[in-house]
Amino acid sequence: MQLVSPSPLYKDSFLESVKGIVADGNVHFLRTAIDENNFQKYCDTLIGYKHGIGLPEEYVNETVLWLLDGNEHIGNLSLRHELTEHLLKIGGHIGYIIAPKHRGKGYGTKILALGLKEAAKLGMEKVLVTCDKTNTASAKIIEKNGGVLENEVADENNGWKKRYWIENRIVK
Repeated sequence: MQLVSPSPLYKDSFLESVKGIVADGNVHFLRTAIDENNFQKYCDTLIGYKHGIGLPEEYVNETVLWLLDGNEHIGNLSLRHELTEHLLKIGGHIGYIIAPKHRGKGYGTKILALGLKEAAKLGMEKVLVTCDKTNTASAKIIEKNGGVLENEVADENNGWKKRYWIENRIVK
């Protein structure tokens, strides 16, 4: 398993994952519309976010990576390079999602562990990761990766977020 930059090499597998994720009601990880006819442009847009190019308004630089098992797309990771007030409250440094057909197989734990390594490359010694209070699977993933619950806060959708800090002891 590995994290890779978005690439047309994985287009079919990525699009299959997206169908499952969207059908499951999760569209928040899509930062821009997917152009299947110019998938290279879509990938370039995601890669540009790392350098602040083409970011949606009020977003911070973020590294977008895909988790692959072989050549199969498993999930997405977003590593935000800094925290705005909103991200500090409910978004965190790292967001991840696993395609529904791959859930329950340990991929969530792996994608977060690999994301922490990427955070270490950026010099992040302490990383905030959040999840919905009702998402017990994600809470377990965060805790397996060293997450310590700081608190729970209300979000803008009348729900609650659990806020975990991870001491990033991974050597660069």
